[in-house]
Amino acid sequence: MSSALPPALVVVDVQRDFGEPARIAPYGLDDRASVAVDAAVTRIGSLVDEARAAGVPVVWVELGSDPARPWRSSTWLRGGDPAGPMPDDEPCRIGTEGAEWYRTAPAPGETRVVKRGYSGFLGTDLEARLTAAGIGWVTVVGLTTECCVLATAQDAMQLGWPVVVPQDATAAYDSDVHDAALTLIDLNVGVVTDADETVALWRASASASASASASPVGAR
Repeated sequence: MSSALPPALVVVDVQRDFGEPARIAPYGLDDRASVAVDAAVTRIGSLVDEARAAGVPVVWVELGSDPARPWRSSTWLRGGDPAGPMPDDEPCRIGTEGAEWYRTAPAPGETRVVKRGYSGFLGTDLEARLTAAGIGWVTVVGLTTECCVLATAQDAMQLGWPVVVPQDATAAYDSDVHDAALTLIDLNVGVVTDADETVALWRASASASASASASPVGAR
């Protein structure tokens, strides 16, 4: 993908409630999954740095659970009472430490989008922001592969953006689930690659854009 259309890096839910070891321990990660989450968060931080250096916009998508607007279907799915208040263990409650970014964070001026469901596009202005910025394709990274990364990547694809997902910059709490989600993404959503190849794609896009800008008007 050496398109001259500009890319963006979309970082999904790299928050303490989804990445900090003590907070995700109740999900029963084995050693392999724990290592994978840690490595993915590190890789995401590196990609953020690479994106900034390459002039690729970084868009931050975060879960913000609002007790005033309980997500009733999620409560029901997890065995709770959908008619009741938001459960105490709801992740990323607005204003809590669990909702804070984990080991990476937006720089001043970078776009931030707060969502209340899985996809960064659902009920947000993410589509409008990417369109206004002239973004031609997106790289989606974050936590977790089978949930909010898949949902965000799938919506991006269905809205018309080509999607790249670096397999080493996302993770799940079960390694087999991570692998299965990548299979689904590769089949129906976007190109599954790795962080190094993603950076190479960004550089190729920048080179193609520079060449297009340097071409004389009307040149063929």
